[in-house]
Amino acid sequence: MMHLPASFRIAAIATFVAVSAYADDGVGKIKTGVPAANPHVGTPPTLIDPDFQLRLLANGAEPLENPSGIITNFGLLSNGTPTEPDENLYLVLDHNPGGPTAGFNYGRHFLYQGHENGAPFAYVTRINLDVPRGSPQRITLLTPVDPATGQTGFGSLDGSTYDPSTNTLLFTQEAGAAGGVIQLTVDWPVQVNSLDPFLGKAGYEGIHPDDKGNIYIVEDTGGTTSHTPAINNARQPNSFVYRYVPNNPNRLEDGGRLQALQVIVDGQPVIFGGTTPAAVDADISSTAQLRLHTPGASFPIKWITIHTSPAGATASFNANAAAKAAGATPFKRPENMAWLPGSDFRTFFFCPTGDTDAVAGDNSFLQARGSYGSIFRVDLRKDDDRDNHGAASDDGRISLFFLGDREHNSFDNLTFANDKQLMATEDRGDTLHGQLDALDSVWAFDVQGKNSKPVRFIALGRDASSVVRGEDNEPTGLFVSSGSATKQEMLGTEQSLHKARGFVTVQHGDNNLFEFVRIRDQHEARN
Repeated sequence: MMHLPASFRIAAIATFVAVSAYADDGVGKIKTGVPAANPHVGTPPTLIDPDFQLRLLANGAEPLENPSGIITNFGLLSNGTPTEPDENLYLVLDHNPGGPTAGFNYGRHFLYQGHENGAPFAYVTRINLDVPRGSPQRITLLTPVDPATGQTGFGSLDGSTYDPSTNTLLFTQEAGAAGGVIQLTVDWPVQVNSLDPFLGKAGYEGIHPDDKGNIYIVEDTGGTTSHTPAINNARQPNSFVYRYVPNNPNRLEDGGRLQALQVIVDGQPVIFGGTTPAAVDADISSTAQLRLHTPGASFPIKWITIHTSPAGATASFNANAAAKAAGATPFKRPENMAWLPGSDFRTFFFCPTGDTDAVAGDNSFLQARGSYGSIFRVDLRKDDDRDNHGAASDDGRISLFFLGDREHNSFDNLTFANDKQLMATEDRGDTLHGQLDALDSVWAFDVQGKNSKPVRFIALGRDASSVVRGEDNEPTGLFVSSGSATKQEMLGTEQSLHKARGFVTVQHGDNNLFEFVRIRDQHEARN
């Protein structure tokens, strides 16, 4: 196949033909990549692997079908505030779910987003992919404002998933002790309820069910900064990995057990040490953190119950505090997780973002403890012993998959491009962009290869509007799936990659949302 140079601009792809039939194995193998990140200067274009192109699906300024209060556009409030559409969720339904326009056929293919705008104006949108761009019914608001307050009541909506056991959408609020999970019905009119009495309140981000109806969640809550000059700008691990084991997988409100991941290093659980300056610095500098981030090492894990809720519970609780009290293991801001396709929901990867600061990252003592971020692999016990609630066994092992460095760091969204390549976005933030003179990238990692080098799939650019607002763009909403709503083909199965589609959002600035598709030259297209 003839390839364009890896540094080509997105606009320079007119001579290629987009593949309309997606590869049976996800979006196909990512092989070539982009050689370098864009520098932190001006407004460079976004660059993508030359085997792919980006197709614009939505722009932040596009109007909503049913504007409500100041929520009038896809990614922009009427007062000019960008709303930061975050994770994408692709879903293919077997029926028209309906919408504000009575009798209108909204199609079967949908892309959902939680908007990370601050409280109380965060909201959820649905892009109706079968409706042409420019149509009034192209983008639907699912969480309109309260007429009495002019607010949605939500803040920092971030992660999202579809749960086939309950046939509902789950969205997380990454808002610390004010965070949590909300549940939305699929069909119009959309009904929304909070799951705080069952899942608790925390800075939740990535959320994914397994095939038994258990809900896995990762938390992104920043920790206290170090007090010792030798470990300047490092932060205390302060976030946890959770699992909710419902009494009734078909109804999360029937109560259940919220559990948190505990890692045992050298016979001792790795726990949160406390809030005093000495405890903060001890956690940052601990030998256990060094051991946990050592390539080739593997440690046992346990799921420990931190809260039990009865059916119909109404009182919320602080999940982060409960995890600390129970002796769960804290990490440096995990932002997402992904099931290994075909692992029978026994293997998942998750990614602590790290300190997003070069002062800490370039300190070899701290880098060896995950200051530049990391990706972990968790293997649950591979036997058929499932308890009465349908949960996977309460033990397994954790190992480091990748340790971040100056070139690859600050990992955020995770998804599988195919059954062998794990994709990860970066969220370096403006400070680290300037320190390393590099904007964010999107990477593809071979989960089966030995010491294989990651491939840079996207080198993000920067919108002019982002520069005007004094911030950089961020890649987010990375998602590859067939969109199937069936449990047999849910995300995490090999079937979920059959004829899959891939999506990514360039957050901040123009808030553009793209589909990435494989391309082929004219000769290959003719054959």
